[in-house]
Amino acid sequence: MSDVRVIIQRDSEREERVVTTGTTAADLFAGERSVIAARVAGELKDLTYELSDGDEVEGVEISSEDGLSILRHSTAHVMAQAVQELFPEAKLGIGPPVKDGFYYDFDVAKPFHPDDLKAIEKKMQEIQKRGQKFSRRVVSDEDARAELADEPYKLELIGLKGSASSEDGADVEVGAGELTIYDNLDAKTGELCWKDLCRGPHLPSTRNIPAFKLMRNAAAYWRGSEKNPMLQRIYGTAWPSKDELKAHLEFLAEAEKRDHRKLGNELDLFSIPEQIGSGLAVFHPKGGIIRRVMEDYSRRRHEEEGYEFVYTPHATKGKLFETSGHLDWYADGMYPPMQLDEGVDYYLKPMNCPMHNLIFDARGRSYRELPLRLFEFGTVYRYEKSGVVHGLTRARGFTQDDAHIYCTREQMSEELDRTLTFVLGLLRDYGLTDFYLELSTKDPEKSVGSDEAWEEATETLRQVAEKQGLPLVPDPGGAAFYGPKISVQAKDAIGRTWQMSTIQLDFNLPERFDLEYTGPDGSKQRPVMIHRALFGSIERFFAVLLEHYAGAFPAWLAPVQAVGIPIGDAHVEYLEKFAVEAKRKGLRVEVDSSSDRMQKKIRNAQRQKVPFMIIVGDEDMNADTVSFRYRDGSQENGIPFEDAIAKIEKVVAERVQV
Repeated sequence: MSDVRVIIQRDSEREERVVTTGTTAADLFAGERSVIAARVAGELKDLTYELSDGDEVEGVEISSEDGLSILRHSTAHVMAQAVQELFPEAKLGIGPPVKDGFYYDFDVAKPFHPDDLKAIEKKMQEIQKRGQKFSRRVVSDEDARAELADEPYKLELIGLKGSASSEDGADVEVGAGELTIYDNLDAKTGELCWKDLCRGPHLPSTRNIPAFKLMRNAAAYWRGSEKNPMLQRIYGTAWPSKDELKAHLEFLAEAEKRDHRKLGNELDLFSIPEQIGSGLAVFHPKGGIIRRVMEDYSRRRHEEEGYEFVYTPHATKGKLFETSGHLDWYADGMYPPMQLDEGVDYYLKPMNCPMHNLIFDARGRSYRELPLRLFEFGTVYRYEKSGVVHGLTRARGFTQDDAHIYCTREQMSEELDRTLTFVLGLLRDYGLTDFYLELSTKDPEKSVGSDEAWEEATETLRQVAEKQGLPLVPDPGGAAFYGPKISVQAKDAIGRTWQMSTIQLDFNLPERFDLEYTGPDGSKQRPVMIHRALFGSIERFFAVLLEHYAGAFPAWLAPVQAVGIPIGDAHVEYLEKFAVEAKRKGLRVEVDSSSDRMQKKIRNAQRQKVPFMIIVGDEDMNADTVSFRYRDGSQENGIPFEDAIAKIEKVVAERVQV
């Protein structure tokens, strides 16, 4: 037996250890139950990996990001084994880990029923208790094809080795190197119980799966393409402890209560009629009020910041998007062209920037006009795949609060700083306060322009972002094809992160459109272009706020700010007088004069999440007062008539929650 020297990495500490040949990563971390895999020279390995001389080894804990992925992918294998034990005819698709869980796709004769999921989960619990070992085995392509001859989808994946995509999860099955199969072995006899093509790594044993639950099933095209067969997908979740699983399920229940699609229906705010099409919403009167208030406030703030309003059409000749480069880089996200004017291709616009460039270029520009800030509520159309369309948050038609700023190189940093400060301030006005920033950098495979321009733009954005004192997270390769961007990530009331505003610095589109301004010396110079969408889209921002507030908007955004509730019919006229006076002050007040009993009227107002209920009986009417009832059930009595209106006015003006 010879000695092997290894380095154990723990946070910033390095420990050198001498071990004998044949020592595994499991031996190195014996007794550390939270360690479920190892990272060797940056590559994830099973704990059965035998150490080599000079290896730098780091334990992967189950609660780490990599550890959670390994846990969830291992649980996906257990689910697939359970499915094939219960449904032997099921053919295996792909089963990757995803955010907070995992899924696996199956080709089965008929869709899974909720009772099937219960049976599968019970079978998974049996497999988990058996403590089957996950055992890695290297195979040749030929041997893999022979072993998996009855799994047509696995055979297709074998052919993808070295070119598998992370977008459809295929890379968890076949990587760029050797091909491996993972066997599930009986803990006592070593007998093969099940196997799957997989890159790994995995947990040592099914007993290392602490807590899991199957969530739902859905139809999904094989590898995400509508040209492929429709499979059945089962989603599940897995966590390092039962308490964490319980907390996650409670979070999901709260998120479901806040689902903007559900609240949009309950509060009569918007709908997405099948007759119009997927991802194309209509706003109802109450939703229209919220949207108008959002837009009006945004317009006022933009005017204060020196923006000028423009309007552009919804469709354009395709030549415009050839000039901008969108047809080269973004055609898959655009609606197909319409052929008009004797065969000329027209497109619904997916973005507004090319048209704003034409406005800039409509006449000569002087340096004295810069920075020129053009703003538009511009409706755009993007052909999202049906599988990703989701209510208002991922739509096919939506309106951006879109701005494009044209400035000199010297004005660039100050303008970006001013823009980001404005963006964060306006988001705070709508009640979002917990932010971090993300810096998206160049994708070498999807970009235009010189490396020098990209480096300058990226470093400028980095310096601007750091001035805000917020966490700055890198997003390598996440930039648009024409320039890097800062995106504002905001956390909502239950801790979910949403991408809000984006700010992009662009040296390339001014070049492609040959935009120029006349400098102080009379020379023609190229402007810098800043792309900026504050809400991202009005529809998506509407949905985020709806979920953030769980439908209980602050009074300034609420479609009905107060509803008058008479104790009896004799009090209706008094409340109608109150409503008239309030409306003169610009407030949105209604009176419920229906035949319903008072308690039902209160329940109706609570269901509609109205901020103020104005209750009046004989005592209030005789004293020229009203009583407030709030959404939480608390009450404030005997408020003088004028004071009550002033109080609602103040709450609206200050944009506070009640």
